[in-house]
Amino acid sequence: MKSALTLIALSGLILCGSFVLRAQPLSLKITKRYLNLPVAQTQQRGSMQFRIQDKPERSFKIRLAADKPDYWVFCDVSALQGKTITISYDGQSEGLRKIYQDDKIAGQDSLYAETKRPQYHFSTRRGWINDPNGMIFYEGEYHLFYQHNPYEREWENMSWGHAVSKDMIHWEELPTALAPDSLGTMFSGSTVIDYANTAGFNQGNVPAMIALFTVDNPDKQIQCMAYSLDKGRTWTKYAKNPLIDSKAKWNSKDTRDPRVFWYKPGKHWVMVLNERDGHSIYSSKNLKEWTYESHVTGFWECPDLFELPIDGDTGKTKWVMYGASATYMIGTFDGKTFTPESGKHYYTSGSIYAAQTFANMPESDPRRIQIGWGRIPQPGMPFNNLMLLPTELQLRTTKNGPRLTSVPVKETEQLFTPVLQESSLSGAEATEKLKSVTQLDRFRLKTTLKLSHATSAGVSLFGQRILDYDLNSNLINGVFYSPENMTSMEITADIYVDRSSIEVFIDGGAYSYSLERKPTATNKEGLQFWGNRIDVKELKLYTAKSIWK
Repeated sequence: MKSALTLIALSGLILCGSFVLRAQPLSLKITKRYLNLPVAQTQQRGSMQFRIQDKPERSFKIRLAADKPDYWVFCDVSALQGKTITISYDGQSEGLRKIYQDDKIAGQDSLYAETKRPQYHFSTRRGWINDPNGMIFYEGEYHLFYQHNPYEREWENMSWGHAVSKDMIHWEELPTALAPDSLGTMFSGSTVIDYANTAGFNQGNVPAMIALFTVDNPDKQIQCMAYSLDKGRTWTKYAKNPLIDSKAKWNSKDTRDPRVFWYKPGKHWVMVLNERDGHSIYSSKNLKEWTYESHVTGFWECPDLFELPIDGDTGKTKWVMYGASATYMIGTFDGKTFTPESGKHYYTSGSIYAAQTFANMPESDPRRIQIGWGRIPQPGMPFNNLMLLPTELQLRTTKNGPRLTSVPVKETEQLFTPVLQESSLSGAEATEKLKSVTQLDRFRLKTTLKLSHATSAGVSLFGQRILDYDLNSNLINGVFYSPENMTSMEITADIYVDRSSIEVFIDGGAYSYSLERKPTATNKEGLQFWGNRIDVKELKLYTAKSIWK
């Protein structure tokens, strides 16, 4: 049942012949878990503030619906149980009358069953998401933090959303981890576990989970810290923030996205921080005081830096540095300076942006696992964008030297059930086999094509060419790709289709791409192979389970 709110009287003012409705603050005692707030995308944004005993508790911008809402968002106020809050809003006040308390969010009954809800990719219950942040494994849980606007399906109010998983596939969304404060909004960063208590936040035998992140305000971007002693459920911001303020040094506001890790040989912390035109390296003994060491130009935003064995040989390793666009360099790292040896290269393209890898993986499972932001919208929904599938990164020897590869983690296999397996078919025969498949809402398709002419061939889905291989120009969906065997007439594709997204992994992960699903409105043909006298050497089709059921 909805809990009724008592609104303090609204007053109407006549200014310049027009009515301007101003709302006096709304006071209510919190008795439920959620406050549900109505949103209309056509409404101008206004600023809403919660106060407790005249002290600010939170503030954010919201398009509070004055009339019929497009959708509802929510505030988790479980930590405020029994307290009286005062809500003020400087926009049109009619929407205040629609706010209500409940132990369920508005739309709970249809949650994860919405028409455009990704069914095996993570998306947030409500609001906008972008960069993955602070990805870390700790005591049996994978933590995924992410850039989040809880109050609208578009970018604003940057906060750290939070979800946890036992297998990187099935996620439980938790309350917002880091919210905007007096210093600014919460931009991207990383987390570490401070086992040695270098920062002094540990409590007995409980090591602190420490987040290092950028705070953005109109003047500059600064690097700050917070810590948690309950596995990331609640956070305390460091009283002496900021840790780094480098705007003057670089004569630029663009100083953001700290990626921090422990460098065992040097027994110190390393921070990779994007500053103006590339990635800077800082070092620290205690996570609080940082020393600038070096800089690598040519990257923009969201750095990562890690060591990988070549072909699985732990005695033969290289370091990989990359930025938000997923271009990367290969080189060496001595704890203070990254020395590039080759690059920049790419191994993936398309919708992916700002990908990060999990920290603190157990010694028994040293995989380097990445999740990227999929810039794929879900129009008309109360949520927007998704996270791409978790993939394992490896360095493999190629004719051009070591290169990154990327394939979905083995944990994804639990999602797929084979329903069709064929081999040695013509393109027409393969298409005929696929006509029996009617469930194309979400699926996986593995195939190997052999071309007979150096022309284009591939796979289409309701008229959209989800695989378009131009052998003459060496292009896959418009991006240059040359197979390891440069004279090969074959291409292998592992294709993952969800309600709004498509991910394709070529030749065992040598190259991958992702794109928005855009079926041709009038096309009813479903899955089809196309091309000049192609052979379909392998065809495997799988149905896909929902991670939300």
